[in-house]
Amino acid sequence: MINVKQVSTKKEQKEFINFPLRLYKNNPYFVPPIYVDEKNIFTDKNAYLKTCDQVFFLAEKDGKTVGRIQGIIQKTHNEMTGEKRIRFSRFDCIDDREVSSALFSALEDYALKSGFDTVCGPLGYSDLEREGLLIEGFNELSTYEEQYNYEYYKDHIESLGYDKEIDWFEFQITLPDEPNLKLKRVAENALRLSNLHLADLSKLSISKIIDKYGDGIFHCIDECYKHLYGTVPFDQDAKNQVIEGFKLVVNKDYLVVVLDENEQVVAFALMLPSLSKALQKSGGKLTLPCIFKLLRAIKKPNVLDMALIGVLPKYQSKGINAVALQSLTDIMTKKNVRYVETNLNLETNGQVQSQWKYFNSREHKRRRSYVKKLK
Repeated sequence: MINVKQVSTKKEQKEFINFPLRLYKNNPYFVPPIYVDEKNIFTDKNAYLKTCDQVFFLAEKDGKTVGRIQGIIQKTHNEMTGEKRIRFSRFDCIDDREVSSALFSALEDYALKSGFDTVCGPLGYSDLEREGLLIEGFNELSTYEEQYNYEYYKDHIESLGYDKEIDWFEFQITLPDEPNLKLKRVAENALRLSNLHLADLSKLSISKIIDKYGDGIFHCIDECYKHLYGTVPFDQDAKNQVIEGFKLVVNKDYLVVVLDENEQVVAFALMLPSLSKALQKSGGKLTLPCIFKLLRAIKKPNVLDMALIGVLPKYQSKGINAVALQSLTDIMTKKNVRYVETNLNLETNGQVQSQWKYFNSREHKRRRSYVKKLK
């Protein structure tokens, strides 16, 4: 018999966090989130609780935890769209359809009793959270930014009446055999014609860079992403939380900021050193050996994750994307980067996908967000 209970105690919260670490133990493709970040979602350190409500469920069988699921009511997004949705996130379970059915039934019952008529996901509090169910690429190392899951998750979810709402593609890109001189010309001309320039970050600390350009970067994110699936604007508390999370892992050598004549941010590209290998053995806990591995990975990575890239809409037709791509090419060449993981590209966003034509690329992962109407 499956018993599903709502998480209410600190012991249950700990079990909620630890379950996937056991489920994926020794899996060579799974990368855990940073453990303390997961602990903070239950506390007032979670800035999203000002704009979201949440609920957590654990499933037990024969006295053992066999599954978990989180529900997120993204109130800002519901207000923007006029919808009554609840998102599911952090879903994990053993390969037992009774377990997945019981978990989703608990969440759906909660949704209906709370006045919501639609469940969708996997989606987090915002677009900068892990999102999408992996449906292709199970033999590929996950990135720190995205979630790995077993292949059977897809069949479990679809058997419960959930339909595809949208997919994301992920690409692995390497440098072309010969430098793309056309890309370099386009980038140089774009800067000149729009009277733009690259910010000189060489003498600034990460804190100074955030103070000087942080608001402009978030403005770019809000403007570029606001029409994309599942996105919400960031309030100041959410911005601060994101910044605190990134401070640990950002290396300014992999950040590109494009400015106008008034020193305002009009475009940026942020690559993160891959943290996948460093986090795997520690279960995401910042042990001393893990910290040493993280510092080494951050200082001298041979793999990068494309965290974010954005160009203000008024400049998107003026070749400014080429500036970010040329900068990426220069970084990969100078730093001897083996490859870059693009992370999520919406299947409807052909403009972003077309950028990778300047590189050798392969689509190696695919993720999906599902939806189910409850009434």
